[in-house]
Amino acid sequence: MNYLEDNLNMPLSDILAHMQRRILRESTYFGIPTLKNPMDFWVYRELIFETRPDVIIESGIYAGGSTLALGHICDHLGSGRVIGIDPRMEYVPPAVHEHPRITLLEGRSTERFDDVKALIEPHGTVMVIEDSSHTYDNTLAVLRCFQELVKPGDYFIVEDSICGHGLDAGPSPGPYEAIETFLEENPHFESDRSRESFLITWNIKGFLKRLET
Repeated sequence: MNYLEDNLNMPLSDILAHMQRRILRESTYFGIPTLKNPMDFWVYRELIFETRPDVIIESGIYAGGSTLALGHICDHLGSGRVIGIDPRMEYVPPAVHEHPRITLLEGRSTERFDDVKALIEPHGTVMVIEDSSHTYDNTLAVLRCFQELVKPGDYFIVEDSICGHGLDAGPSPGPYEAIETFLEENPHFESDRSRESFLITWNIKGFLKRLET
């Protein structure tokens, strides 16, 4: 066990590695594995309260801990729904399947795009959280596919751009490089780096805000 008072001079790279191990091995929500940096997820709560999306799309849910947490946030707000997409739902417990604000779709996100779009009202506001395969090609494909659902003032969040940029983990190139490519080719989005105000984030440059057009 590491304690804060014994590690005040620990290098940031070691802190990040320690946090990653904790996130991957132990982090849960209502007992369900939840592979999220808790500081980033706090920012998600702030963004959801500010923007009040009608639909939150979570691409890549694993066991669904964060999906359930998003559903509970919508419960507290009294509005909003969550669409969770994943190639495999075998790890997702009944508590997630049965939540009335959650709809689960099995398959690759880009392959289920038409099904997702059909579940959203034409004027509905949308937040997208991309946490599926962290390859460059997949991340960029999801960005290109789902960006049309995000309206001005709303957010498309790309997770785990810390891969290769703070953590020696994940594919290279990966989400960080996909974000840069997407922003170069799409003037309708900007990286809102004010959302990285905790400093330690797994989503470097990944809080993408749709601009007014």
